[in-house]
Amino acid sequence: MEQFLPLLQTSTELGLVLGLTALALFLSYSMLNVCDLSTDGCFALGAAVGGVVALAGYPWLSLPAAMLAGSLSGLVTAILQTRMGINSLLAGIIMNTALYSVNISIMGGSSQLNLNKTRTPFSIVKELLADTALSGCYKLIVAAVIVVIAIILLSLFLRTRMGMAIRATGDNPAMVQSSSINPVTTTTVGLCLSNALTALSGCMLAEYQKSVDINIGNGMVTVALASLLIGGVFFSRRSIPVRAIGTVIGAILFRLIYAIALKLDMPAFMLKAVSAIIVTLALAGPYLQKRVAEKIRHSRVKGGARNA
Repeated sequence: MEQFLPLLQTSTELGLVLGLTALALFLSYSMLNVCDLSTDGCFALGAAVGGVVALAGYPWLSLPAAMLAGSLSGLVTAILQTRMGINSLLAGIIMNTALYSVNISIMGGSSQLNLNKTRTPFSIVKELLADTALSGCYKLIVAAVIVVIAIILLSLFLRTRMGMAIRATGDNPAMVQSSSINPVTTTTVGLCLSNALTALSGCMLAEYQKSVDINIGNGMVTVALASLLIGGVFFSRRSIPVRAIGTVIGAILFRLIYAIALKLDMPAFMLKAVSAIIVTLALAGPYLQKRVAEKIRHSRVKGGARNA
């Protein structure tokens, strides 16, 4: 039990940080019905911008700066989709490719940034909680506070007129086009907010692990999608705030599965396969469940006919 508690704490901390990216997909994929494949590059963008701003001596400013950079990335992705007629999947791939060069430029031509001696929100809270009972949970506290604020603001936003319009755009685009709602505006706003959350997640992970790497965002779209789907298994038919909380819980469970796999001496290169399997099971689960139920029903009808 003593060995499991640190594992659980670390998984919860990372799950909360990466849960922001899952919330981004909750907005773009579940609400807006847009599959944004620029997530990996946008995640690294947030890490790069946040790292550079923190290194310049502005630790708290690094969070909104990363979000602003992410929203600009979402704006460009939305323009490619809505103004230039590019398919959403291709627009995400194009943006993801372009962001690699952008991120290298932001990092001054380097592929890595060292934040070991840099003040960040995590280190500031660590100093504030020094010599207290909560000193060992400073990372958990920072991540939890930011995620709770994000869930509250996102839930409130989705109840506004613009939020309802975004949900309507995802549910029935044809109806939206025939009404007074402009799908270009809703798509643009939705992608800007979604990418802002993704960039915030990237910034927090970089400051959490005290380093930025150009490949820090690799595979994040898979991780976020898996977290979203895991949360959806338990909270798919609930209110928006509960679904948002479920998405973050899904991210924590996903990180816990990762940690347990590593604890069982699974090779690190196999973790990508684990991610793929989790996503596959989550996507195929409802279909397989339906097929099994149909076969059970069919066999019962056949059995009843034979008995008659």
